[in-house]
Amino acid sequence: MHVLMALWDGGGTVPVELGIGRRLVEAGHRVTALAEPSIEAGVTAAGARFEPWRTAPQFAQAEIADWECRTPVSLFGRLLGRLVTGPSARYAADVRAVAAGESFDAAVVDFVLMGALAATESLRIPTAATMPNVYVRPTPGEPPFGLGLVPGTGPLTRLRDQLLPRVMHRAWDLGRKQLNATRRDLGLPPLVHVWDQLDRAERVLVLTAEAFDFPPARRPDNVAYVGPVLDDPEWAGAVEPPEGEEPLVLVATSTGRTRGSDRLVRNVVEALAGLPVRAVVTTGPAVEPVPAPRPGIHVVPAAPHAQLLPHADVVVTHGGHGTVVKALAAGRPCLVMPLGRDQPDNAARVVRHHAGLSLRSSAEPDRIAAALTRLLEDRSFATSAAELGRRIRAEVDDRRIVGAVESLSAPRSSRT
Repeated sequence: MHVLMALWDGGGTVPVELGIGRRLVEAGHRVTALAEPSIEAGVTAAGARFEPWRTAPQFAQAEIADWECRTPVSLFGRLLGRLVTGPSARYAADVRAVAAGESFDAAVVDFVLMGALAATESLRIPTAATMPNVYVRPTPGEPPFGLGLVPGTGPLTRLRDQLLPRVMHRAWDLGRKQLNATRRDLGLPPLVHVWDQLDRAERVLVLTAEAFDFPPARRPDNVAYVGPVLDDPEWAGAVEPPEGEEPLVLVATSTGRTRGSDRLVRNVVEALAGLPVRAVVTTGPAVEPVPAPRPGIHVVPAAPHAQLLPHADVVVTHGGHGTVVKALAAGRPCLVMPLGRDQPDNAARVVRHHAGLSLRSSAEPDRIAAALTRLLEDRSFATSAAELGRRIRAEVDDRRIVGAVESLSAPRSSRT
């Protein structure tokens, strides 16, 4: 089976989606990955063949430039115009150019690359759209993406959950004209809503645990939760925790440049300096490591979570889905300080499960220290995180992920 993958450098989404590629290769399949040069090494390490985007954005994170956006509205506009629908024709052209010289049995496409999804639809390549986070499609009856809300329980909040997703649909549909122009050029019928492009895929694979996400109000028939991928990025070198008997705090911040991440790291390090703890602070490749304030605190660009989580007592994170789910799968409570994107939503789920606390990303060191002290002293957080971790681990299933892709090449009547 030859599988085409279409990816973008979304930071924490990369290890998850390359993890799918690696599992497919290990299962004996060939994988060709259309991706940005920034993740070529990861593609190669997964055993896949790398093909660069030719006309589509080569460095999508740089084009979106999260760090320049002062409001969620401005970030939304950039995501739509510079990634999701704006360059849809360019993504579609690149997919078709690669497919012209190859024979693909199936495709795995990141769900935000609507142009790539339209291209595989036009080529009749059975496709799985991957959603490497909680389910984010605007759905009446559920709180909308990006606001950090929990499902409504009273009349007003339930009404909110009916109305806001409809507003979000209209906002996303500002890009419908561009996406439908791309579809028209591909010989495809127009869509009523931008998100309807996902309905044209054979599968939508949600790469999280149902135990972590909020219970769904309703999902299209092609949506399947296949469990999280807990892989570390290939560039995360080994780091040993500091010696000592004090509790260990793992600080894991954004892998991409994000507005406020520098201040978050500085404030967390200052908070740690005054606490009786050991710590490993990973700043991510886009943030310059700050000096360690004292012995027992290591500040490094990156470290493998899988190596450190068994030793950690608490995890401090910006709230990226990959970091949060890995921490919870290890049964570790989290202090989540969201910077944007889906991070407020992940924080809301952590708090709802009583598996941690949430603070603003701009929280001062004294508030961070107080929250960490509470997480270390109140064992109910660790108990809840351990129970949630047990449920998450029960959903980690490589065979289910590989099987979902393999089933794409089966005759349509035999797919489940």
